[in-house]
Amino acid sequence: MSALHAAAAPRERERRHAAWLELFFDLVFVAFAAQLAHELHGDPGLRDFAVFFGLFFPPWWMWVNLTVSANLFEDDGARRRLLMLFAMLCLAAMAAAVPEADTSRGAVYALGYAGTRLVLLGLWWPATRNPPPDRVPPWRPISYCLLSGLLWAASAAVPGPWRYTLWAVLIAAEMILLLSARGRGVPGRIDTGHLVERVGLFVIIVLGESVLGLVTSMDQAWTAQAATVAVLGFVLLAALWWSYFDFGSASAELVLGSAKGPRAYLLARDVGGFLHYFVTAGILCMAAGLATAVEESSHAHLPVGAVWALTGGLALYHAAHAVIALRLGRRARHVAVWALPGIVVPVAVALAAHALAPWLVVLLLTAEAIAHLLYARTVAARLRKQTA
Repeated sequence: MSALHAAAAPRERERRHAAWLELFFDLVFVAFAAQLAHELHGDPGLRDFAVFFGLFFPPWWMWVNLTVSANLFEDDGARRRLLMLFAMLCLAAMAAAVPEADTSRGAVYALGYAGTRLVLLGLWWPATRNPPPDRVPPWRPISYCLLSGLLWAASAAVPGPWRYTLWAVLIAAEMILLLSARGRGVPGRIDTGHLVERVGLFVIIVLGESVLGLVTSMDQAWTAQAATVAVLGFVLLAALWWSYFDFGSASAELVLGSAKGPRAYLLARDVGGFLHYFVTAGILCMAAGLATAVEESSHAHLPVGAVWALTGGLALYHAAHAVIALRLGRRARHVAVWALPGIVVPVAVALAAHALAPWLVVLLLTAEAIAHLLYARTVAARLRKQTA
């Protein structure tokens, strides 16, 4: 079925799952996650964190755009496959450029992103020929995809630091265009179940990078202390995985699935797009901090940058989930019960980390994650009894 017909046809109510092409496409983000997390290993400073968050947003946002395109246009034809494979190639070039993207490899990073914008143009242009009300105005893909891609390509010729200022302006302009549209011109209805599954798979990717970091860091420090930190780090990640997929992801799918009309799109955009950027960025920060904690497990304390990557990543993760809960309609007082400890405890650990051994820092954060999981399970059990 073509993208044109899929967008215009009635959506089947059967649950969709990620296609093989989507799963293969995600592999390039395994490499991207590894490159980005590596940039925060050791003792990162404020500039390193700024570069990390800046370089992570374009590929994350492109993943969101391509995922939404696959969600709306159910097409497994050769044309779409070739476009997605070309997008993979562009993103792989961006990932390879990450270590020096703020200096000598910035042009490659910009040209790679420009290529992905042209892929988006190819995916969305057939929808400009849809019958009403699913027709997309031609100016939208022209401005959002073509013009944006040309400007990103042009930025490759702009010397730094003006190049990075231009990137920031282009991203801001894209956000303004997206926010001003408020879901108008979206052909068809978002399949929220498919979208929640895809976002969950991206969370698995960054959690996988965290586990990989623990394993590879053991090569640098084959000691009982390193093993202790690695085991504690694994338990921390397992607790986050458990709470995310049993409660966070399930709750989001329930609310998004019951939303109607433009509200469904807006919730999907905010929760699956904007806010999960911070969820996944927080996990990547933790991945870097945990790897450093294993490598430096024999030291008296962790470097300041590693402490904030680890504790700040967990605090950011909880803060993003708190905003997601509020966006999904949860009451603020109910959210505060688990969100405040989730933010305050990691920050308190960071402030005291100069007097704490690396294993103790990871232990305290792991204890917080386990307490968070146990609280969520207790609340869920209480709700089940009330509704039984």
